[in-house]
Amino acid sequence: MSLNPDFKLDLQRTERLGFDEAIFCAAKSQLHLRQILDQAQQKELRLLLTRLAPEQFAELPEGHRARIDYEPISRTGYFGAPHELLGEPRVAVIAAGTSDIFVSREAARTLRYYGAANVEITDVGVAGLWRLLDRIDEVRRMPVVIAVAGMDAALPTVLGGLVGSAIIGVPTSVGYGVASGGNSALSAMLASCAPGLTVMNIDNGYGAACAALRILRAIDR
Repeated sequence: MSLNPDFKLDLQRTERLGFDEAIFCAAKSQLHLRQILDQAQQKELRLLLTRLAPEQFAELPEGHRARIDYEPISRTGYFGAPHELLGEPRVAVIAAGTSDIFVSREAARTLRYYGAANVEITDVGVAGLWRLLDRIDEVRRMPVVIAVAGMDAALPTVLGGLVGSAIIGVPTSVGYGVASGGNSALSAMLASCAPGLTVMNIDNGYGAACAALRILRAIDR
């Protein structure tokens, strides 16, 4: 089976950016995914796979499946061993509701892939503010906070008024009617009056984790 000549892995990404090649699996054919993993295996590369649907994973060759640490909730896979886990947690990944976990887990799993320990806090949306306040001292100890929320997406703004950490807001596509697949959540975060709030695209847990890693690396330098 010959490799598609238009397909090229970014073999220098680690040297340039400190990030391994990440493969966005959604909409890729099984043949394309197999070719990518074949080349990665030949070159002894490890990859982070994102948006890998359970049915896509199930249809991969057994040899490739055996090399992948797969989690269906986040739809992420580690092809090869993740980076060594180092140090104490420095990132809090907070999900407003359990319906947002598919995004918060993508962020947490990306951080873990790169060896960044993190604390996951779930179901602390502002409709029950006491749930967040019960954990706020723990959150304040983290230099970076990823806040994942759909519907009215108020969580990042509330956190922006309570903690001095770098806050990365991630709107999700969760919600009814005018939530419009996450567009209302995105607009709410962009319109936030919390100073210095960083906002990612809808459902982009992977991007939020990479932003957190850039911040941590800047701190360490």
